[in-house]
Amino acid sequence: MSLYLFFDVGNTRLKWAAVESTQNPSAQQKKLWAYSGSISSKSLQSAEHRAELSDYIAKTLPKPAAIGFCCVAGPEAIANLKSLFPQWSEVEWKQLKGDSPYAGMRSLYQDPGKLGADRWAALIGARALSNKNTLIVNAGTATTIDLLGSNGVHYGGWILPGLELMQTSLANNTAQLDLATRSEQHGFGTCTNDAIIGGCDAAQIGAILYSMQHAKEMNIPVEKIWIDGGNAKILAKEISQTHLTAKQLLETTEGLVLRGIWAWLLQNL
Repeated sequence: MSLYLFFDVGNTRLKWAAVESTQNPSAQQKKLWAYSGSISSKSLQSAEHRAELSDYIAKTLPKPAAIGFCCVAGPEAIANLKSLFPQWSEVEWKQLKGDSPYAGMRSLYQDPGKLGADRWAALIGARALSNKNTLIVNAGTATTIDLLGSNGVHYGGWILPGLELMQTSLANNTAQLDLATRSEQHGFGTCTNDAIIGGCDAAQIGAILYSMQHAKEMNIPVEKIWIDGGNAKILAKEISQTHLTAKQLLETTEGLVLRGIWAWLLQNL
């Protein structure tokens, strides 16, 4: 039985996962990955950390039949990633890019080559899970919101600063606002800390709800919302407490980008 290995190199985190060739990317069981992990993307910049990562993965996994990856961290990160396993030199690396073809899907992006590879991978991952009109929300360093129609068409999306970027921008660019810390307070803040946290949450949630309204006006009513990323649980919890309709459509997931790389790789073996 062969194994496939995937890497998602983001601005903040490098994630990896492995699956057996008998598994299917449409599966939704909780324990999907035979093996997975995550470290800081900056680790790729250190020869010592690369050696440690390579040794750790190679000792944990058998040699994969293929390695698929996407990367938004730049050419140097790609070169460092592909140098990880000299002992597996015959294993082919396949890179998913923003303009990589995927059967049954197309993007209306003006220049598909400028579409973030992670966004395209997440769209493919969402398509593997359902054929509904879907919002794909990746709540990480940046928050991205993309609309995927049941017809497989990506109608575009939005990019806004993630929660931490919003909060740190206020702390770094104002004289009297400190970096806020999250509390359980909801609604309008009655202290500066809660006002910042609530305002940043409201901006993220408002963008998601507005995107639902915009999709409806386009006659593509949202039937499913997938939220992934480091802030997914925070946003899902806030939405569930404030908007019943969105709550019923919403589901958090992990590894949507990795799932998309997996689905794409299977079409390109």
